[in-house]
Order: sequence, then structure tokens, then C-alpha cells
Amino acid sequence: ESEKDMVEKFRIGLALQPISTALFANSPFKDGKPNGYVSYRSHIWTDVDNSRCGMLPFVFDEDFGFEKYVDYMLDVPMYFVYRDGKYINAAGQSFRDFMEGKLPALPGEYPTIKDWEDQLSVAFPEVRLKKFLEMRGADGGPWRRICALPALWVGLLYDTQAQQEASDYIQDWTLDELAMLREEVPRTGFNTPFRGRKVLDVARDVLKIAHGGLARRGKDEGSFLRTLDDIVASGKTPADILLDRYHGQWEQNVDKIFIEEIY
Repeated sequence: ESEKDMVEKFRIGLALQPISTALFANSPFKDGKPNGYVSYRSHIWTDVDNSRCGMLPFVFDEDFGFEKYVDYMLDVPMYFVYRDGKYINAAGQSFRDFMEGKLPALPGEYPTIKDWEDQLSVAFPEVRLKKFLEMRGADGGPWRRICALPALWVGLLYDTQAQQEASDYIQDWTLDELAMLREEVPRTGFNTPFRGRKVLDVARDVLKIAHGGLARRGKDEGSFLRTLDDIVASGKTPADILLDRYHGQWEQNVDKIFIEEIY
């Protein structure tokens, strides 16, 4: 709706992304064995390329807005320029140099708007801004959870009251706390301690806000959150349930996941 609205939604999205990671955690195996994480996918992203990934702490600066995000994207190292059906290697080069016609890969040329759109696609933070906000914290899963993911964020961010409640909820969370959640939730999921409680308790609170938002929209969308309600009621992430099966009826044979989890 406005730059101010974008900023508030962005902050909510970043703060609650680890909660989404816990709710949808579904990658506990590597090479056929438990890997020590409930979301190994999320963990991997903590050590991919810090110049283009992460929690973007500057989003919580008082002066954050579209301009500051543009400055960030200008400094994200480039990957390529697409010209005449071919990808030209510009890995590690500067889009700022490109703006001045000084890109080593294409000296004397200036970027088009399509080049800028491409540049926006080569950053992979936990929340990515384009013409919309892309929430990147959740693992994949069966269709029920695929439907639940947009329902969660619509409930939180597409209703004015719910968005305000979510904003108030995370208002005093510190950058150190956000960094801790980002680091620990992929490993410990719902059991991650947070302010004398656990992430499971936070997830329950967040779901309540989302349910309220969906109900006020009046589109009968709350049913899409039922699978998340069941997950929270169980106290176990989807990954925990897979691990229980692995150590139980699967007799440590992960191949059975391809039968039971097919969709």
C-alpha cells in the first residue's frame, strides 16, 4: 500500500521467518541418515554467500525504505548479464560500475531495466523484495503445507489488525535475538528457547494472529491453517515426525519416505 507498509511487512516477515522455518521444517536427512537438523535446507543457507543471503539487519534501521534496499542490491555482487540469448559472466562485478558504463564484462554499456530485474533475482535473503515480498524460510512438503504457507502470511499481512498485532508482537525483538533464532531454529526447531519460552509457544501465538486475520477477510481461508494447528498441537515439527518414523517403523531405512511422503 505504501513504503511504510512495505517496511512493516518486511520487518514482520524477517522476524517471523525462523518461526515459519520451524513450522515447515522438513529436511532432517542427508545421504539416507539423520543430519542433526530439522531443516538442513535452512541451515545450508547460513553458509552459502553472506554477501547475498541472511537476515538483513538494516531493514530494522529507522531510515529503512526502498532507497536503502536499492543501495543493498547495488552492492550485491553480480552473476551475469543476459544479452542476445546468452549469459555473459559478470560474477563478482559491481552493478554500480555497470551504472557508470564501467562493467568489465561489458565496457561502455549501461544497464537496462531488465538487467536491474535480473540483479534483484541474485540475492537470496530470508525475505526478498521485488514487486512483492518473497518469504524464503519454509521447507517444501505435501500439498496441505504448500497451501498453508501462503495462508499463514496472508493471515498475518493482508489484514490491518493482524498486521498490527504481528508488528506489536515482534516490536522489541533485538537483532541478536533474530540472529540467534536464524542460527538455532534449523537445528532445534520448536525446542529452541526464546525469552523463557520455546519457539513452539511463539508459533502458537503467531498462528492465532494469522487465524484472526483470515477470519476477518471473510473468505473461508482458515481451513488452510489446520495442518499447522495439528503440527503445533503435536509439539513436533514435520521433521521430528519423520525422524520418529525413521527410528521406529522404518527401522532406519529412509527409502520408505518415498512411499509415505509421495504427493
